[in-house]
Parts: sequence; C-alpha cells; structure tokens
Amino acid sequence: MPTIHPRAESDHLTGRIPHETIPNEVDILGIGFGPTNLSLAIAIEEYNESQPREQRLTAQFIDAKQEFSWHNGMLLPNATMQISFLKDLVSLRTPTSPYTFVNYLHENQRLSDFINLKTFFPSRKEFHDYLRWAEKRISMPVSYGITARQIEWRNGFFTVKATCNDNRDTHLDTILARNVVLGMGYRPVLPDHVVTSHRVFHNNNLLSSLEALPSRSDMRFLVVGAGQSAAEVVAYLHGTYEKAEIHASLRRFGYSPSDDTPYVNRIFDPSSVDEFYTAPPELKKRLLDYHWPTNYSAVDADLINDIYRREYDETITGNRRLHIHRTTEVDRIEDNGHSVSATIRDIGGRRSQQLTFDAIIFATGFKPFDLRELLGHGIDISGSFDGYLPVVNRDYSIDLPDISGRIYLNGGVQHSHGLTSTLLSNVAVRSAEILNSITADAQYEAYEQSHAKRVTLGAI
Repeated sequence: MPTIHPRAESDHLTGRIPHETIPNEVDILGIGFGPTNLSLAIAIEEYNESQPREQRLTAQFIDAKQEFSWHNGMLLPNATMQISFLKDLVSLRTPTSPYTFVNYLHENQRLSDFINLKTFFPSRKEFHDYLRWAEKRISMPVSYGITARQIEWRNGFFTVKATCNDNRDTHLDTILARNVVLGMGYRPVLPDHVVTSHRVFHNNNLLSSLEALPSRSDMRFLVVGAGQSAAEVVAYLHGTYEKAEIHASLRRFGYSPSDDTPYVNRIFDPSSVDEFYTAPPELKKRLLDYHWPTNYSAVDADLINDIYRREYDETITGNRRLHIHRTTEVDRIEDNGHSVSATIRDIGGRRSQQLTFDAIIFATGFKPFDLRELLGHGIDISGSFDGYLPVVNRDYSIDLPDISGRIYLNGGVQHSHGLTSTLLSNVAVRSAEILNSITADAQYEAYEQSHAKRVTLGAI
C-alpha cells in the first residue's frame, strides 16, 4: 500500500507549508494548482478520510503563481460561467461532498438568494470565489511560487527539480514522487509577429494591463479575435470607457454563435470520453471539427445581440465609438511607448488602414504547454509523442512503457479524450479516474510485495 511519509509542519487549516519544508518524497506530486488539480487534491483528501492511516496517500502540490488564481484578468462585471454550477469541483463525482458549489452557497448564507436568480450559470466572479473558498479549506499541502523545471526518472521515482520564484534563485531539494499529475493549464497564444509590451498584450492579463495604462478621455482600443473572450473584452471596454473608441478585428464576417443545445452538449458528458477515446483517428478529427463551435471562436448569442445593438444605436446618434472590422487581420504593429499603431488589412487585399491606439488586446486563445520541455534524463519519449502531442492512455497517463511510475495529464488531452478536457465540465470525474488509477497501482504493488513475502517465508 502507499507509504506514509511524515508531513512537514504546516498550517492545518490551509495546508500551506513553507518552501524550505516541502516533503522530499510523496506518493503524488501535483504540478500546477488551478481548478483541475484542486479537484484532485479534494479527491485525495476524501479518499484518505476513508482509509486506515497506513493506507493513506501522501501528496504535495506546487504552483508557479504566488497565490491561487483563475483567469483573474477576465473577471469582468456581468460575465457569467458557460457551464452549470453542478459541474463544480466534486458534484459529478460525489454530490454529497462538502466541497460542492451548493455547500459553498450554504456556508456563505446565499443559497436561497442564488435560487431566486433562477439560473444554472453563476457569475465568473462568484465561481472564482467558490474556487478560492475550496482552496482555503483543503488539507493537502500546497506551495506557491515554485516552478517545476525538469522531471527525471531515477531508481523507481520521478525526481522533480524546482526553483523558488522569489528573486533569490533559490534551488529546492529535488522532490521525489511515485506519480506526477500535471495540471498546468494552457498558455496564451499570440500571432507570431506580435511582441508584447504594456500596450500590446493578451486578454489573459486584461484588467491588470488596463490599470497600468495612462488614462485619457479619448482613448482608442483594438481587440483582435472573434471568440467569447474577444466579444467580452469589446463589450467591457465599450461600457467602461464611455468616450473611448473600440475597434474589433475579426477574420470572420462577424461573431458566430456558440452551439449549446442539449444534444451537442452531450459531448461534454463524462460518458462521452469513452466514445471519443475509442474512436478511430479520422472520426476523432471529424468530431472535433463538427463541435468546435461549442467552445472555440464562438460567442453567446445574447452577447452578440448586445454588441450589435450598441453598434446599431450609434448609427442613429451618429456618435460612432464601436467599429467592427470584418474579414480583416492585423499587421505592422509599431509601439513607440506612448502609443501603438497597427494596420488593419482586409484578408482579400481590397483595402487597409493604419490606425493609432492606446492598446491592442489579442484575444487569440490558448494552447497546451509542450510537455517535452519538462521531461529529462531517464525518460524515453521516442514512442510516447506524435509530434508535440503525447500518446495518452485512457486513465490520462502518458504512455511510458519502460517506466513503472505514471505521469498523468489533468487536462490538455483534447486530442485523445475530446473537447471536455479543455473545460471545467469533467474535472470532478477526471480527477476521480486519475486517483483510481493511482490507488489501483498501489494496491497491486502491495499485493506483489505481500506475495513475495509469502513465497520467501514458504521457502524458509
């Protein structure tokens, strides 16, 4: 069974431990501590509560951020979740868990008030507060400001080298783990020619970047992108900066509505993971293409109508502040420190115009991190990747046939497990499946050790 390792002195209410006292040997090391690995930490905690002490798992989580956060840059007023509150950290796994969104509302004395809203979709700010509430009460040890640099395989353990992000370049002792679970989220995507600055940035850092800008009454913004985030940024800027000009560059003719109808939404059901995983490659590609508008480059219909109404109303008054540039792309960006200019060019080559802005915001999506950057000595990945995409088993472990330990991907497996891996929809069930795989391995190892001992005693 899993070995018990002494836990470092910690704050038992929060599970936080100083960098210097991170355990150097654990059953599970979680790298990244957003919603996905938070859900896993809860699953481990609840599993341990049901086990005898000698069978409990030890775990440690690290995250490069200085504190827990989830898309802080896009916690915009009136922005709501696009998934039901029932798809929280635990409900699809254990609806009686104390970590449900409903219990969060109950403990904060808002359950009746939320019911009166008559909605399945809480505000993004409230759901973020729910995540922080769960993070604060979790007993699993979490250390922030720690960046994993390399994962190696030595003597039956993954050895993870990590550094402290406190400007002291402090190197931590290597963390040994029998299993590693990567929940590192996604990286912002920018066009190849774009160099970020305090006036050119990804929407992931929207609010903090806007706060750093010198404010003027006649500001001008450009938003690049055609998805939900791009539309939200356009609406936010237009409503917040009441005298500013807002330009939007879309490669499409206009914003396209997302498909959230019931039958299509079944692609996000936990049971659909099996159907997608067992599908042949050509069918997987077809399903991703068919259902791409459920999550990518698509916008809630109500938001589309709202933006269109704003633009239409301005044609009546003649005070045009909102400008939608359809079938266009942006190039020749020049930042002089005081402003930034860009050419908005028609994709068909029919026209172009150069404009000057106070800021250009790229709402151009995210991509999974490249796992190969983390894997070091002792891990043969020659047959474990198809290009930059890892070959992933059904239990979310990377296919590493020559290694007894497991590296699990808690997200970033859209190519193998379907669209649900990019959203919060399946975090509760996926975490349970990862934990079940780990405990099954531990039970098999315990059986093997017990069998070997009986054979030895029999020989004596």
